[in-house]
Amino acid sequence: MQMSFCIVGAGFSGAVIARSLAENGHKVVVIDERTHPGGNCHTERDPKTGVMIHRYGPHIFHTDNENVYSYVCRFGEMMPFRHRVMATVQGRVYSMPINLLTINQFFGTTLGPSEARELLARKRRADIAQPANFEEQALSMVGEEMYRAFFRGYTRKQWGIEPTELPASILKRLPLRFNYDDSYFAHKYQAIPRNGYTGIIEKILDAPNIEVRLGCTFEQLSESWDHVVYTGPIDRFFSFDIGRLGYRTLDFETFYVEGDAQGTAIMNYCDEQVPYTRITEHRHFSPWDQSGTDGSVLYREYSRACGADDIPYYPIRLVNEQALLRQYVERARATTGVTFAGRLGTYRYIDMDVTIAEAMKAAEMIQTAIAQRTAIPAFAIDPLS
Repeated sequence: MQMSFCIVGAGFSGAVIARSLAENGHKVVVIDERTHPGGNCHTERDPKTGVMIHRYGPHIFHTDNENVYSYVCRFGEMMPFRHRVMATVQGRVYSMPINLLTINQFFGTTLGPSEARELLARKRRADIAQPANFEEQALSMVGEEMYRAFFRGYTRKQWGIEPTELPASILKRLPLRFNYDDSYFAHKYQAIPRNGYTGIIEKILDAPNIEVRLGCTFEQLSESWDHVVYTGPIDRFFSFDIGRLGYRTLDFETFYVEGDAQGTAIMNYCDEQVPYTRITEHRHFSPWDQSGTDGSVLYREYSRACGADDIPYYPIRLVNEQALLRQYVERARATTGVTFAGRLGTYRYIDMDVTIAEAMKAAEMIQTAIAQRTAIPAFAIDPLS
């Protein structure tokens, strides 16, 4: 049975779902209020330097999922890329995430792995058996000194609240290594598309049965479809009528230099008196593409609360937001004709590979429901899990 679909959002979630539905013979219209596809993964050439820039902040593809990696490789060449981050603390530069080099740098030592473990064992808060928040997790992981140097100020700038108000799970994602491995991720596949993420998403959307409309909002449309897949903010779908979910947004300050400014793609600034969280130098995200210019484009990133007209980046998901999310999820499940997907549609911070995997699962769920002539569920992934 052929159906008509409106996919709201031309990021990875919307594009992957649209492609699958189109390949199964359905008519699909993909809309996005921005004038380009790609969502927050959008990449483009900087007109002044020719450098490929990540317009809404850097994105590094990393996964252990063979199916997801094979999927993206269908639509573009993925170039191996090992993500490394440096951090400036009180006028000194350190390697991140915390590894044996960081420990020796910070404490002015020349310790081996077992000696470094013993040192941190003495520094840790042994009385915190079950960390209840971000601060307790850090204190039980690296101790007071490293927590205050690397995490406290940076976290307060990034989230705008005290680390005691954030869940411990945020820091649990960050590795602590007792060797000199400074790779930020440990996944089998780590890469960046040779020609940018937007090029891949454009190719995913380039298929029979898919029409793409850019610079178009869902609220502007008067047409009707058999089903809508909504990858925008779930509270926006309901016109925010019971409140807005909390997000952090980012402001970017662009500046240019000749040559290589900082020698690395990302430099974190952990001191709280420095107003920005990090500086990204985009030439380092495409080391294979350095011909034609000596110029370099950089961005200072500032984090703040997301307002009504801002781009949402990081869902806060604290107690108040969780209670409001539950109300929106209950309304979504009671609403027919729409499926919610993606980071914004499920109010979760998820990586690109998870986004793609969940989009594939959502498309499969929709196809199964069509084949079995049952109602298409509101969610493929439970936003409350």
